[in-house]
Amino acid sequence: MFNIQSNIVNTKLTRLWATKTKDDEWWSSFVTSPLAIVLNYFVVDIKWLTPNFITLISFITAILASLLIVVGGNSNFVCAAVLIHLSHVFDCMDGQMARYRKITSQLGAYYDRITDQIQVIIWFGAVAYAAYKQSDNVLPIFLAFIGVAFYSLRGYIKYVMIYIKMSQDSQYLEALTKIESTTKKEDSAGLKFGFSANLKWFLAEQRKILAFNEGVFIFMLSLALVLDEIMPMLWVFALTQLYIGLMRTWQRSAQIKNYVISIINK
Repeated sequence: MFNIQSNIVNTKLTRLWATKTKDDEWWSSFVTSPLAIVLNYFVVDIKWLTPNFITLISFITAILASLLIVVGGNSNFVCAAVLIHLSHVFDCMDGQMARYRKITSQLGAYYDRITDQIQVIIWFGAVAYAAYKQSDNVLPIFLAFIGVAFYSLRGYIKYVMIYIKMSQDSQYLEALTKIESTTKKEDSAGLKFGFSANLKWFLAEQRKILAFNEGVFIFMLSLALVLDEIMPMLWVFALTQLYIGLMRTWQRSAQIKNYVISIINK
């Protein structure tokens, strides 16, 4: 009986681990996403608990964190840091649940990405306001604005590039999908791999911190709240997003130029 139960547990965990995004962001990869798998183990079979409902819970949790930041105070900052992490765990859970149940949808993906974008805006807006109250200086508001604007630019120029390529070649997305389907990343770590393989994977994942994306913000923002050191975090946020946003803009423009030339030369 014990062996049967053990096999059922291992099978369920293996199936849940398979739903983990292989290209997860930095902090998501080895903290919030595994925590989401643990929580999903207990709730993924509850039928009324849908992925879209989990997305809503994640968004509400993010709003509560923002309100605590606006109210201010060390205890509220610590509670907000916990809620920010919890919101991101829920954010990982919804996609895992959808893939586990094989009910992924375009509408669900849309809601997930939109709420992710809004969360970053309200978190840093709240932090900027809290820093303004502490210092009576508009600089934190300016830094948060620069950071959010250029973080949004990173996503915007990606879709501008797709739009331009689609206008030149209506089959572009179909060709891109075929390429992605044939270049899927294989598992190199997880439940069925040994300690050395998982350690090697963990160390390699640390390079992702340089991407300064949402997964990094979760850690950076919550740490700043716990330590009550908001201004250094806002400087890092603004400068990294300014640099990466401008660099991605230049890279995308070069890609578009090369793509248009290749179409003309066909």
